[in-house]
Amino acid sequence: MTNQLEERPNKTEEKEMANYGSEETQINPSDYDCQIILEKTTIEIANDKSFPTDARLIWYIVDGVECMDLTRCNKVSKMFDMYYDRYGKGSVQRIDFGYGSINPRLWGNKPKEQKKRK
Repeated sequence: MTNQLEERPNKTEEKEMANYGSEETQINPSDYDCQIILEKTTIEIANDKSFPTDARLIWYIVDGVECMDLTRCNKVSKMFDMYYDRYGKGSVQRIDFGYGSINPRLWGNKPKEQKKRK
């Protein structure tokens, strides 16, 4: 008869397991190739033409409160995955196009300084 003993996880593993799914573990948007431009904003603030054309509005529910973010991402499916992983099942309500009109390549770049001619 063999006595099989289960190994008990060490203290660091216990802390990681206790923190799993809590607010302390943050989802990094760059892991999903996303960039959150405005977080928990209103439609009046997000309705600005100075944002890039590839930015999207996403509505989600957190603790019974509906929130909206303006987010850039390569694929809508990656954006959905990020918010699903961050806030859980049933939180994402809708994803829509943003109101920006700036070319995504030019957004955020400062114009080149002009040298003074002699």
